[in-house]
Amino acid sequence: MSVNTSYQKYTLNFKFDAGTSRGVLKTKDTFFIKIWDGNDPEKFGLGECGPLKGLSVDDRPDLEERISKILNLLTEKESLPENKEEAYKLANELAGEDFPSIRFALETAFLDLLNGGERQLFSNDFVFKKEPIPINGLIWMGEMDFMKSQVDKKIEEGYSCIKLKIGAIDFEKEIELLSYIRSKDAECVLRVDANGGFSPEEAMQKLERLAELKLHSIEQPIKQHQWKDMSRLCGASPIPIALDEELIGVYSRADKIELLEELKPQYIILKPTLLGGLESCLEWVSLAEPRGIGWWLTSALESNIGLNAISQFAAELQAPGHQGLGTGKLYHNNIDSPLEVVGDFIRYNSQLKWDLSALQL
Repeated sequence: MSVNTSYQKYTLNFKFDAGTSRGVLKTKDTFFIKIWDGNDPEKFGLGECGPLKGLSVDDRPDLEERISKILNLLTEKESLPENKEEAYKLANELAGEDFPSIRFALETAFLDLLNGGERQLFSNDFVFKKEPIPINGLIWMGEMDFMKSQVDKKIEEGYSCIKLKIGAIDFEKEIELLSYIRSKDAECVLRVDANGGFSPEEAMQKLERLAELKLHSIEQPIKQHQWKDMSRLCGASPIPIALDEELIGVYSRADKIELLEELKPQYIILKPTLLGGLESCLEWVSLAEPRGIGWWLTSALESNIGLNAISQFAAELQAPGHQGLGTGKLYHNNIDSPLEVVGDFIRYNSQLKWDLSALQL
């Protein structure tokens, strides 16, 4: 066997100015990696390495250099993984803890290649029976009229779960917008994500105000690494708390257990690109469920290549509730794929084809 690799940097262009509590996004850089056996070059696995700027631990200037070095190391191997366990093991060996997004890309490229190089990483009903996955509708930050128009569109499209990012504009305006959503749909599952936007001193007062709107949950009300304050909030909040950024950089099993037992959140949010790939997320699930902690999966603004991998992984795990997988329509120049959103579901429509012509791998 001759192990071959290549990679390509690719800039995704947003269709609109995507407002978050960390600023406005117009573009997102990502890297696609390709792995194949030189004796069978027509069959190849694809993975995506797309850390989030200012958030991922591997958002660093030498990322591309590291991708190149890691892929060169891979070409020195005498063989490629022959099963899922070997795929996870080799990805961890090559990328380690310092480069979670590279580890995710390697895992998914290996799984893709293992399953024939058709972008079908798992054999489950999502791909083969078009079994859809329920997703939440995400409302991006911006002017009030813009946000209300997004809400109206999501409700018109049939979303039964809406997620609103808060913490960056005036709190009273956010309350107004949440009240607007409730006036439009009293029964919808309503999630908010503060991205650490509250101070520990003000958080409980704001949580009590938000609770009046019967929210499903709030993600990361205060910034990560404030365990004493976060533990207090998780224990007393009238709204279930979901940890997101808090999980970033926590890799060992012992550290994961310590976090879950110290903070006792009601939910955790799993983003494979940020948390070290699929195997790391599997471990989070295995530790959370026995402790009565719920979870769901969320994309981290990947292209359809990464989104496809996470969607298939969600189906493989039979992920409960609404997943955060509705990001496929964000970009002008996304990779065309069989993924499609119908109502508040994402599904894999095998009648549609992958178009990889934009890639130069």
